[in-house]
Amino acid sequence: MRADLWSGRVDRVCSTCIYWIEKEAMDNPRKNPKVIGRCRRNAPVVEKGYPTSFPEDWCGQHKLDEEKI
Repeated sequence: MRADLWSGRVDRVCSTCIYWIEKEAMDNPRKNPKVIGRCRRNAPVVEKGYPTSFPEDWCGQHKLDEEKI
């Protein structure tokens, strides 16, 4: 079995990435208490926009934003 190269890299998640932008909170936070954001690493997809992700998600293209840590 292959070792998980991302284990122990808790700082390499969407919320600390330079490409991740937190989406504005909804008017009623009780309906949607989870924070979500948009990944702007690549160009948006036609009619769908930028991909949505949670702060604890990650991909292999993370670039650390020093202002977020």
